[in-house]
Amino acid sequence: MPAPDVAALLAELERAEPDVADSARVAVEWLTGGEALETISQLDVCEFLWYALPIKVTGDRHGIARALGRLFELGGMERYAALCDSPTTTRILRVYARDGEEAGTAAYQEAVEATGVLPPDVPELSWSSIMGPEELGAHVACAAALELALVSGELPQPGGKTFLKGRLDLTRRWLNSPRPELGGDCWLHRVHGERLNRWVLGRGRARRELAQPFEVRLHAPVPAPEEPHLASLWWLLDWAETGGVPLTQKFNIARALVVESVELFGWDTLTSGTVRGEADVPTLTMLREIMMGELKAVRRTGRKLVLTSRGRKLADNPDLLWTAVTATLLAPAKGEHDFEVSIRESALMLLADGAAYSYPDLCESVAEVVNGEGWRSAAGAQVSARDLGGPMGEFQRRLDALDLRVSCDWRSTWQLTPVGQAAALSALRTQALRPRRYAGLG
Repeated sequence: MPAPDVAALLAELERAEPDVADSARVAVEWLTGGEALETISQLDVCEFLWYALPIKVTGDRHGIARALGRLFELGGMERYAALCDSPTTTRILRVYARDGEEAGTAAYQEAVEATGVLPPDVPELSWSSIMGPEELGAHVACAAALELALVSGELPQPGGKTFLKGRLDLTRRWLNSPRPELGGDCWLHRVHGERLNRWVLGRGRARRELAQPFEVRLHAPVPAPEEPHLASLWWLLDWAETGGVPLTQKFNIARALVVESVELFGWDTLTSGTVRGEADVPTLTMLREIMMGELKAVRRTGRKLVLTSRGRKLADNPDLLWTAVTATLLAPAKGEHDFEVSIRESALMLLADGAAYSYPDLCESVAEVVNGEGWRSAAGAQVSARDLGGPMGEFQRRLDALDLRVSCDWRSTWQLTPVGQAAALSALRTQALRPRRYAGLG
C-alpha cells in the first residue's frame, strides 16, 4: 500500500492541530527532502531525530520531534511515530543540550546501533563515513532490508549472539546477491567499482596515468601465490606458536634467533662482523613490528613473544593472512601521514609489473608523481628525491622483511619478485577499496 501523501497529511494536521503543523512541516522537509514518505526508513528517522535535528535544525527540537510524530500517526506509521516521542529521543536531545555535540553524537551512535537497522561492517566491506552515490544506495537498501527482517520476525530483536550473527549474515547476503534493480549486478561490486574509480581519479595527472591501468586489474581479489611465500613471517609465527619467541632481558629477540634469521633470509646487518643482537638487523625488527603492531598476531608475555587469538586465526587461514600482510606495505608507520603512504603507493605501482629501477631513478619517478599530487616539502618547495629517504627506507624494510624484493641490498637494483608483484597488487587493492573517513576518525 502506498505511503500517504505528505501535502495531504500536512493539510489535515493544519486543520486539526494548527499549532504543530509548522514544526511538522520543518521536520518532514528535512527528513524527506521533498520525496514521498514511502522513501524513508527507520534509519532515516533515527538519523534525523538523533543527529540532524539537534545539530542542524533550530527551534524547539522536542516540539519538532513530537510534531513529526503526530504527522506519522496521521499517516498510520505508528512505529516511526513511537520513535519521535520515545524516551531515547528525549534523552539524546537532552544530552546534546546539556553536554554538547560530541557527547550527543556518541549517544546517537550508541542508540542507532542498538536499533539493529544499521548495516554492520562485514569482511568484504567496511562502510565509509563519506559515501559516494553507489555506497549510499547500498547502505540505504541494506538498512531497509534489516528493518524489514526485524519487523517480519526473520531476525530476532536486537541483543545476543543470535541477532548479531543474523544481522551480519543478512548484510553479507544483501551485498553479494545479484539484484534485479542493478541489472543482475550486486551492491558489493558497485561499491568496489566506485571506490576503485575514485582511487584512480586521485590528484594529479601523473598519478592518474600511473593508476589507470590498475582499475580493471584490482576488481577481483589478488590470491596468494601457489609458490612458497612469506617464509620469514611463517618462521616467526612458528616460533611464537611452539613455545614462544625467546627474548633478552631488554625484550629484544634472543641473539640465537637473530643469527638464524640472517642465515635463513640473507638480511643486511649494521655490523660487518659478529651479530650481537636484534639491533644489528633492522629488517628483523621491522618484521616484529609488523607482526605485533599491525597484524596483532603476536604479543609479549614475560620474556617471550606468543601467538595471539588473531595470530591463530591468520595462521589457520592463509588467504586471510596474505591479504592482511600485504596491506601492511601501505600501512602508515608511527608518525607517518598520507604523504609517506602516497610515496610508497606510487613506488608499488611503478614496481608492480616487475620493472627494475636503480634507487635514484625510482626516487625521481616517485617524486614526479607526488609533486603532481600537490605534495610539498616542509620548506614549501617541490619534493625532491632527497626528501624521500625516510619513507623509502621504511618501504625497503617492509619489502625485505617479507622477502618481496629480488635483492635485500638497498643500493642494488630495486625489483620485486613474482610474489612481490602479487603482493603489490594485493596491497594496492586494499588501499583502493579502503573506506573514506573524516579527518581524525579511525
